[in-house]
Amino acid sequence: MATNERAKPLHEVLREHARRRPGHPACIWYGASLSYGDLDRASDAFAARLAQLGIGRGDPVALYLQNCPQYLIAHYAIQKAGGVVCPCGPLSREHELQYQLDDLKARVLVAAAPLLDVVAAVRARTALEHVFVVHYDDLLPQTPSIEVPEELRAMRRLRREGAATTAEAGEVEDFLAATRGDGVAPHVDVGLDDLALITYTSGTTGLPKGAMLTHGNARYKTAVSSDGYRVTQDDVLLAVAPLYHIAGMLTGVDIPVYAGATAVLLYRFDARAAMEAIETHRVSWWYSIAPMNVAAMQLPDVQQFDLSSLRLNPVTSFGITFTETIARRWRTYAPNCVSFEAAYGLSETHTMDTYMPADAIRWGTHGRPVPGNEIRVADPATGAARPIGESGEILIRGPGVFRGYWNRPDATAHALRDGWLHTGDVGHLDDDGYLTFEGRFKEMIKVSGYSVFPEEVESILARHPAVAQAGVIGMPDPQKGEIPKAFVVLKAGAAGTVSASDIVQWARENMAVYKAPREVVFCESLPATGSGKMLRRLLKDL
Repeated sequence: MATNERAKPLHEVLREHARRRPGHPACIWYGASLSYGDLDRASDAFAARLAQLGIGRGDPVALYLQNCPQYLIAHYAIQKAGGVVCPCGPLSREHELQYQLDDLKARVLVAAAPLLDVVAAVRARTALEHVFVVHYDDLLPQTPSIEVPEELRAMRRLRREGAATTAEAGEVEDFLAATRGDGVAPHVDVGLDDLALITYTSGTTGLPKGAMLTHGNARYKTAVSSDGYRVTQDDVLLAVAPLYHIAGMLTGVDIPVYAGATAVLLYRFDARAAMEAIETHRVSWWYSIAPMNVAAMQLPDVQQFDLSSLRLNPVTSFGITFTETIARRWRTYAPNCVSFEAAYGLSETHTMDTYMPADAIRWGTHGRPVPGNEIRVADPATGAARPIGESGEILIRGPGVFRGYWNRPDATAHALRDGWLHTGDVGHLDDDGYLTFEGRFKEMIKVSGYSVFPEEVESILARHPAVAQAGVIGMPDPQKGEIPKAFVVLKAGAAGTVSASDIVQWARENMAVYKAPREVVFCESLPATGSGKMLRRLLKDL
């Protein structure tokens, strides 16, 4: 389906589902249902409003909000108008938001009410002409089906009392009002080669860059992901990963609409609410991040939840490595569920470059290339292919590879060479084509000439019974060139039971001596992006 020449952009797939099953729930928001007919009509109306503001083919429209149904409406409306979806991380503060808006030269922004004070601080210094405001509590039901986050309940109380909740960001228009009525979306002949999305890299090695992805990139990756993980129109997906992040977008915005399935959407992750959602709405498919599964299993009454509907649970190892041991433990609570390391992927490829076959799981790897995707491991200096099992730079070629970086022809030329995306990531392939991601070249630590990848050291440190999370960086050393230094978050109750020197000694006993950290620093948390990806460059500041 992904490569069929008759394939349509995802917003056209939405229209088809709205015609076939208009009453089928596209999204459930704490018990309130938004049907496919509703989603199609609301996105049509907002697309019409965007067209009135002059938004057309190739124009960037920025989104600055957390998970909510309005995010789905805005995403598909922008693309129906021919515009380009440009997510801004809702944890971004003034300088971060201004940098992205300046880079995009965006004229229209959809922002959440609690973030309008940040918008107000930067608006005059940007190209913004129009701001739509989203109130998270607008679509909450009177009687929620699961626990609603306190911040959303507080917003509802304040609005009922008539209290102001945000600073004024200049003139704003109510988003929901712009989605009501029978506005007719403009007829824009959007093709698969047209730009659909600019998603910014997390900036682990410098200022973020906008990866330009086409409708074809999105359609291809959504199709192979949905097909590979056997998502159907009868599935109910739990969408809790951030929608502004490429993985959360793929699993919470794109896959449900492609399959015609139902997404149970949460504003943010809360272990109890997630378990309530699985039980109440009979969730069958959940893309999670490893700390979410661990947090759920730490609920004192987790065994009281009926999780028998859950059949598939792809998991990403952010912060905590998702191991076979954790998966086996999770299955004691979700007895029909198959869990595994989800995939390897990048923003530049609309993620999911590999997938783990549910019937052929290989622990310690990141799965096989998705159909139509080529992956090779090469010598970073010469580009020559490395033998099976030998580490090198991961190169990718296929229909998911992006067009390039927005306003960065230099970075584009460096990344895209001879049809291959040079990822800057290190990994190796085994005899059966399974890829193992090992780290990033720029974060590699050279110890007396030996290559040490932080992810490998972190994954071993995480096996220590007292360690919850670990981050590793290289520090200069006059004798060895560099030495590993670890920043460790201890598990609850472990403080005082283990010293830094204990962990150093344990590391020397459990990994090659040159890989073992020479110094361990305890900290309460590790710096991370809003999606949970560790920012190693900020560890030095600790």
